[in-house]
Amino acid sequence: MASLIRITLRSIVNPLPNSSFGNHDVKIIRTITSKLFKNPDEKPKPKPWPYKEKKYTFFHQFIDKTTSRFDDNSKLIVVEGPIAAGKSVFAKQLADDLEMLYMPEANLDMLYVNEYGFDLKSLDSQLPERCRSFDVKNFLLNPRTGMVAAFQMHQYYVKFSQYIDALAHILSTGQGVVLDRCVYSDFVFAEAMYSQGYISRPTYDVYYEVRRRTLQELLRPHLVIYLDLPVPKVQENIQRRNIPSEVKSPALTKEYLTAMEKNYKQKYLKDISKHSELLVYDWSEGGDPEVVVEDIERIDFDAFDLQVSQLRDWVQETEEDWSCLRRKYCNEKDELLAITSVPVFHIPEMLMDPDEAQIWHDVWNNAPGNRYLQGYNTDMGDKSYLFKTSTNYRRTLPLLERRPF
Repeated sequence: MASLIRITLRSIVNPLPNSSFGNHDVKIIRTITSKLFKNPDEKPKPKPWPYKEKKYTFFHQFIDKTTSRFDDNSKLIVVEGPIAAGKSVFAKQLADDLEMLYMPEANLDMLYVNEYGFDLKSLDSQLPERCRSFDVKNFLLNPRTGMVAAFQMHQYYVKFSQYIDALAHILSTGQGVVLDRCVYSDFVFAEAMYSQGYISRPTYDVYYEVRRRTLQELLRPHLVIYLDLPVPKVQENIQRRNIPSEVKSPALTKEYLTAMEKNYKQKYLKDISKHSELLVYDWSEGGDPEVVVEDIERIDFDAFDLQVSQLRDWVQETEEDWSCLRRKYCNEKDELLAITSVPVFHIPEMLMDPDEAQIWHDVWNNAPGNRYLQGYNTDMGDKSYLFKTSTNYRRTLPLLERRPF
């Protein structure tokens, strides 16, 4: 049974009132409620906005108010913890108990598998070595190759992309989201890699430059749940679940895992607790999600103190401010992802020479489903149109971003 190590709560003060369009301090209210205690007589909210297919324009805000979909569970929860802690199983169960959307940990299939399900990794044999795919499995088995630099930047990129999607989902549907790890904690991997010499100092500096530019565009989570395991227990769990790339990995050393634990506890949790609620559990022997749900239900997310920074991201002045955020995360994903582009010309391991780049470009752009934008590839079953008035403008990732650095 897991034991609760710490709950961080704000001082409870009189909450500021909710308001309609034009008034002040419109916010997501109250606490989080499990489906067992949902009020069956609660007034139904508007249907979810189809943000993946339809833009939310300035004019829509007058007929489709963002806060009209907010309820107790319109929250963003992030589950964190070391490798092999059981985060995924727990996060799925938590999302089910709270009737929230579960988003698994972002991975590089978001880059390598296109909208038609074609796996671009299958093209590696046609590419120069430096242009081939490199995912978590490759890193675990070969952490000292020059490919690790681009790998870590891509890991940050897909987590940033996923976090934007999570915010767009909450603001467009009112449904809360449970994330398995997130972009805010990604630096613990970069720190561990740097401490073991897996990435260079220039790569480390560029990583933090990208992080500095991008995180200011986001809203921090309402709640972070950290499942704590000591390093020896992490190593034991790695052996028990017996994933070959982990068991045989020269990357997952005691030193690497210790560096992750240190940065999680001394940096990430310390900083995020200033902005989000925090629950930390000893998960050495696993735990009961129902107990965690009970702890979550005791948190008053509506308690608010103007003198502290916790949950300030989720208090907006007016309904119009919420609408601006919604347009940003729903309509401007490409622009937000473009912020991750920074010069890397001084980092050889993150560059391709012109001949390699041309080969990569030719192979990937002629792959099944990559020749044209989604919806225009007749060889993949798309219908042929002389004119087309709509398309899936919000893809998993922009096609042009599926490229090595």
